[in-house]
Amino acid sequence: MTKLLEVAGLACRRGGRPVFDRLSFSLAEGELLVLTGPNGSGKSTLLRALALLVPAEAGTIQWRGANIGADREAWRAALGWLGDLDGLKGDLTLRENLLVAERLRGSEPAAARIDAALATFELVPLARRAVRTLSAGQRRRAALARLVAAGASLWLLDEPLNALDASSQVAMRGVLERHLAAGGLAIAATHAPLGIAGARTLELRP
Repeated sequence: MTKLLEVAGLACRRGGRPVFDRLSFSLAEGELLVLTGPNGSGKSTLLRALALLVPAEAGTIQWRGANIGADREAWRAALGWLGDLDGLKGDLTLRENLLVAERLRGSEPAAARIDAALATFELVPLARRAVRTLSAGQRRRAALARLVAAGASLWLLDEPLNALDASSQVAMRGVLERHLAAGGLAIAATHAPLGIAGARTLELRP
């Protein structure tokens, strides 16, 4: 199986102290890597390093055989990001947030794709509501809809089940399974079982 993402010897610091060192792994089409470990073990830091939000102290990250530093914009375009914060603009409507996210990615917003993502998480009735008026669970579903609408190859997920009720967790697992079945990749930091068959696990320790 061809490896699309290859991480070798990665090291990161936070607040001047080492978080992890000599971390290596790879992912092929359709693979999910679940990051486990106690708080402070570096799960979120690893996701942020992959997203180029924090610098790595050492090591290499290659995507499709090329170092991601060679074309950072192309690498960012390949990523779908779901952080611990939802990253939504409170004064914009839910639908406007998704449209703006698409434009910031450099894509022409696709109305059909956005509508499908909203429908997946039962957000169509809320599409014209300002995000600041939504509950924490509704905002998390909105962030997931934005992720799905982006159509990125590699999903980076930080606690994707946070603030979701049981039905929304089922919907999240469904979209993740479809993403993987279509050849997508995902890396998820989570304390809660995702329930995805065939997922690999990488345990981090402080």
